Amino acid sequence: MIVISSIIVMAYAGLVMYCARKVSVEQELRAQEKVFEESVHSQKLANKKESLFLEKMRLENETLEIFTLYELTKDITKSLSEQEAFEIFKNTLSRHGTFEECLLVHPLSHEIKDYKKSEDYFVFVLQGEKKKTGYLVIKGLAEANREKFMILGNQFALAFRRVKLYQEIERIAITDSLTEIYTRRYALGRLQEEIRRSKMRGSPLSFLMIDADFFKDFNDTYGHLTGDQILREVGRLIRENIREIDVAGRYGGEEFCVILPDTDREGARFVAERIRQAAEGALVKAYDTQVKVTLSIGVSTYPEDGLHMEELIDKSDWALYRAKKEGRNRVCAFGVYRG
Repeated sequence: MIVISSIIVMAYAGLVMYCARKVSVEQELRAQEKVFEESVHSQKLANKKESLFLEKMRLENETLEIFTLYELTKDITKSLSEQEAFEIFKNTLSRHGTFEECLLVHPLSHEIKDYKKSEDYFVFVLQGEKKKTGYLVIKGLAEANREKFMILGNQFALAFRRVKLYQEIERIAITDSLTEIYTRRYALGRLQEEIRRSKMRGSPLSFLMIDADFFKDFNDTYGHLTGDQILREVGRLIRENIREIDVAGRYGGEEFCVILPDTDREGARFVAERIRQAAEGALVKAYDTQVKVTLSIGVSTYPEDGLHMEELIDKSDWALYRAKKEGRNRVCAFGVYRG
């Protein structure tokens, strides 16, 4: 009995020790699990932190590059030349990405349809205030560089609008609003330039002084609106009968002038006669009637008739006076008529 009791006591004691050990092991296991879980969580946090840090660095680098791009494009917006601004745009883009070809395409070009259809080309629209002013077309641009292209493209679009605005302001400043030919100031400035150029090259230069015959009578009879219409028509006829390199200006009132580079006396007389005949065959509407306008034209030529602007103007004015005196509606050249 005593032996059995001892065995029972020992068994119970062993059971208690087992239970205690089990509890201890379970507690230690839970503690280790907690440590492990915390360790895994910490590692995840560390990985997340590292990922966020790398993303932050990437964004900072991209931001820095964007700011750098904007800094580099200041020269684009400063330029007052379309071609110069475009060259700056291309050079800047080439430093930040590779491409095969970059073109500036006119807004009315039919080729733009083909570029838009092609997967090889990326088309950027240059949008003005009211209408498209052109297109930037680029070939072989990597997808990763498109954002840079858009940034530079927007800067170029601003520069392009600025250039167009400047050109329009300049055009208005040097153009007579009524006749749409150059102002006297601009025309005489060009005459000085052409004289210097003729001296350097040893080439001839001719100057025409043109007057609308009986203009005061038309004004008095039909009014200033008809007078204005006559001046507009004369301006149009002059523009349509000279070359692109020639310069037409409104000298004052009903008088006009034309600069003819690389043109001798005979060539100038031919141009003047063509203008005179065009006017003689034209009719200007005056209320319910039409009036015929004629022109008298005086011609002077460099270097025969003078070496300076004032001399050429004076000689062509003298020839114009002679044309008026001989009956109007005619061309007189100073070297031919000297009175």
